Amino acid sequence: MTHTHTRLERGRNALGPALELVHTGRAPTRSVLTTELGVTRATAGAVATELQTLGLITVDSRPSAASGSQGRPSHRLAVADDGPVVLAAQVHADGFRAALVGLGGRIVATAAGRVTVDADPAQVLGEVVAAGVGLLRDSGRRCVGAGLAVPSSVAEPEGTALNPLHLAWPAGAPVRDIFTRCLADAGVEVTGFCGNDVNLAALAEHRHGAGRGAQHLLCVATGHRGVGGALVLDGRLHTGSAGLALEVGHLTVDPQGRPCHCGGRGCLDVEADPLALLDAADRVPDPDGSLLAQAADVVRAAYTPDAASRDAAARTAVATVIDRLGLGLAGLVNIFNPDRIILGGLHRRLLEADPARLSAVVEERSLWGRSGSVPILACSLDHNSLVGAAELAWQPVLDDPLAALAG
Repeated sequence: MTHTHTRLERGRNALGPALELVHTGRAPTRSVLTTELGVTRATAGAVATELQTLGLITVDSRPSAASGSQGRPSHRLAVADDGPVVLAAQVHADGFRAALVGLGGRIVATAAGRVTVDADPAQVLGEVVAAGVGLLRDSGRRCVGAGLAVPSSVAEPEGTALNPLHLAWPAGAPVRDIFTRCLADAGVEVTGFCGNDVNLAALAEHRHGAGRGAQHLLCVATGHRGVGGALVLDGRLHTGSAGLALEVGHLTVDPQGRPCHCGGRGCLDVEADPLALLDAADRVPDPDGSLLAQAADVVRAAYTPDAASRDAAARTAVATVIDRLGLGLAGLVNIFNPDRIILGGLHRRLLEADPARLSAVVEERSLWGRSGSVPILACSLDHNSLVGAAELAWQPVLDDPLAALAG
């Protein structure tokens, strides 16, 4: 009896680690799960069955063997397509996007809203939650959590937005509490989580995208306004003592450059974001359109395959911003010595347009770049900040599936 009880406890303790392995694609079969958990085949089988009973994964007991393989093929494991979801949302300078996200980082449904984000976070967060509730109603899925990505440093653990420079919110706004209250008012009885949008993008890319397998992953991105950065070390976000690390937007790349919102001058935040590219290309921003989309148009005009149609001014502007970005990345490489860099938003488009130029600047201006080139890749996930917000909401389930799903 004692031996059986011990085995059951071991299996229960393995539920969370097992679910995370399937969630991140690192355990596609029961055989791999057995090895990764360091348990017996019987225990791994019991764990997989329990997760299937909870509606979180599927177990294919009759997989087809690979051509030329010998022996009995292992049961295949996958996240359940019809399982529970979390409500994920991202607020940015132009509005918001809400989504339902399942395990595995799979976006089930999404809805965007273009609104003017005013000084009261409850205004836009109420609309975010209303959009999410509509998605939940249409899907009929069970919601087990909610996560929010915002363009601000977020103090941990209280969830306050300390410097929402590109929103009208006051510094120190209790965004997590407001988000949770809006959820409760809408009848969604789950805890709300909140994090910086680029931190969450990096987390999502590390678990499901271009950052998978990196031990020291640096992510730099710009969306609608400003530049953000994040560092994932051995699978965990490095957020500093209070959640405020990696404010890379406030690295100075031009001491004589334009004034920054932080009080400095020539920061990456104002020298390498969509507005900076539009300014360098001498284009007046359309206040009714997405800055990111307008900046992407500049990149396309600069690098169109039809040489006769290329915009020379746009090409010069793109080269200028690439050089500024490369200078900032070189400084970060010198400080953090990452084994991989991933770029998102406009920076992803700049990399794809002229990877050789960006890599050359980083290698020329960084010590480690000269001794060994650091791979620079494009982020690969659509809406990676949303997926990262979902990761926050899924984490309690990954930690303890039985407790999180009880009731």
